[in-house]
Amino acid sequence: MTCLSVDAANAERLEYEAMAEAWTPPPKVDYLKWAEDNIVLSERESPYPGPYNRDLFGYFDEVLRAFSPDDPCRIVTLKKSAQLGGTVLANIFCCGSLEMVPGDFLYVHPTEGNAQRWSKQKLAPMLKNTTSLRALFSQKSRDGGDSILYKERLDGRGAIQISGANSPASLSMVTMKNQVQDDLAKWETNSAGDPEAQADSRSQAHEFAKIAKISTPLVQPGCRISKNYEDGSQELPYVPCPHCGHMQVLEWENMLANLEEERPERAHFTCTEPECGGVIEEHHRPAMLKKLEWRAQNPKAMRQHRSFWIWSAYSVLQTFERIARAWLKAKGDPASEQTFMNDVVGLAYNAAGDAPPWEELRDRAAISDYRKGIIPAGAVLITLGIDCQDDREEWQLVGWDRELRRYVIDYGVITGHVSEKSARGQLDALIASEWQNVYGHKLKPDLTAIDGNYSTADVWGWAKRHPASKVIMVRGAKSETAPRLQRVKQEYDDKTGKPKKHSRRFFNFNSSIMKFGFYRNVGKTDPLEPGYVSFPSGLDDEYFQGVTAERRVPKKNKDGFEVWKWQKDPSQANEPLDTMNQAEAAATKLGLRSMPSLLWDKLEAERWTPVPEAQLDFEDLPLASAPAAKPKKTKTSSLASLSKALNG
Repeated sequence: MTCLSVDAANAERLEYEAMAEAWTPPPKVDYLKWAEDNIVLSERESPYPGPYNRDLFGYFDEVLRAFSPDDPCRIVTLKKSAQLGGTVLANIFCCGSLEMVPGDFLYVHPTEGNAQRWSKQKLAPMLKNTTSLRALFSQKSRDGGDSILYKERLDGRGAIQISGANSPASLSMVTMKNQVQDDLAKWETNSAGDPEAQADSRSQAHEFAKIAKISTPLVQPGCRISKNYEDGSQELPYVPCPHCGHMQVLEWENMLANLEEERPERAHFTCTEPECGGVIEEHHRPAMLKKLEWRAQNPKAMRQHRSFWIWSAYSVLQTFERIARAWLKAKGDPASEQTFMNDVVGLAYNAAGDAPPWEELRDRAAISDYRKGIIPAGAVLITLGIDCQDDREEWQLVGWDRELRRYVIDYGVITGHVSEKSARGQLDALIASEWQNVYGHKLKPDLTAIDGNYSTADVWGWAKRHPASKVIMVRGAKSETAPRLQRVKQEYDDKTGKPKKHSRRFFNFNSSIMKFGFYRNVGKTDPLEPGYVSFPSGLDDEYFQGVTAERRVPKKNKDGFEVWKWQKDPSQANEPLDTMNQAEAAATKLGLRSMPSLLWDKLEAERWTPVPEAQLDFEDLPLASAPAAKPKKTKTSSLASLSKALNG
């Protein structure tokens, strides 16, 4: 007879083991140590591939400590320059939380498209290449817990939901203890209201939640990340002077004050201690960064909201010389200056939301040295902007030079709808017209941009009769964060399903950034300053009232959140401002900001060489005597042919 023995569990022992497990404090949540133990950067992620190196990202040590449960703050804001390692920081918080603090994690990007790209290009490689994470997450794409926007731990103890701020559905009906709000400055209101408030509410049920808000700033007022920084502890990175040890913040204004435009390689800071004033050069930076201290300007906020600011001068990924050269390249163009302030300095750009009084511009034009209808000295590229209305088309001709100075040349109105034969005939004649410059050359517009947002089919019916090298269709983009100029996405006919042919030469332009730039430049008073705007004599008051008809003002949305919008003066027409933007869109398409110097040289030589037989008006003669380029030509070739010749 066989006897079976059964080992019975000791119930009392099991009880004690369970109690011991429950009462044992969880391991310390240390994101900095986790990063050093787990993060290995690839060549695609960093110019310094390999294990996470605190010598490269030492300025993030305190930010990572703020993410820890040991720090009582609920919100951690980082306002920063671009390409400073912010994505690495966010990934450490996200993936470290998934391993060390099991639970659900929300990661929100400006759009679902951004979210999908981040999931594929950043998150998926990290989950695959990090040993500790690879054991927690499925690597099989068909697994129900693994999709592009949702990834669940194999043991079911947590997941990451990846969302777009433009999708209110992805920000509803979820509760998340920890979250990252990435590229926050680019978030725009969605159909349900303010996405930031929607995301914040997802962590409302957790008393000890952590919400990370990370972004490069954009335009002020109205910049989300700047507002969050100001609401928080406002911590600045102090470093010691290598000569006297005085602790100070490296500020852009300090470098700018010491910048020699002819020698950007000498870019440096000077000690802010008056008795020292020592020169702080790039080779001093490594030793200074090792003694970096974060000091709060608003310490009373630290318990609830810690906010940090850091910029490129502190990063080994950026040299002082490159910072200086980036500024010299951007200087004079408000849009480029904005990009510099945002991406390099990590500060919001204080944009001009108001134009000078229209009377000031009228009075400037009254004493202009050229009259309406004449292309003045200095103008090289010539572009035409056309705005379409129910009963008319208004147009503006603008000249441009390599220093981004613009010269208003002419303005007019064509009666009739763009679909009418008479209006089309006048438009045909307009783009075939010639305007004489002060050197005697008769020039046609290099490119025309016509408003395609209104009566699109009718506008295309006219535009397609002309070469794409001469006429494009444009419309203002709805987003302030849109590219300056971008081809519209392929559009399809609702009835036939076939792609619409006009999409090939239809472009969205960022009307907001163009208005910012124009309003800042139009306030300049030195004609030699880059970006200066010249007006001819002979324009009527309505033109100046129209070109200054809009303001950027705050408005409350339905959730009570303040958003900034351009608003037209209801008593004024704004077609002069619209046609100015359309003319700039055409110039941008021609390469206004990217055209090689050699092409500018050719155009200037061609168009600024006086035509000997030209009969100039008396008032134009002083202008015609301005210095001309060396080569002499009497015939003008097209911009397209010059570009083709330069490209071989």
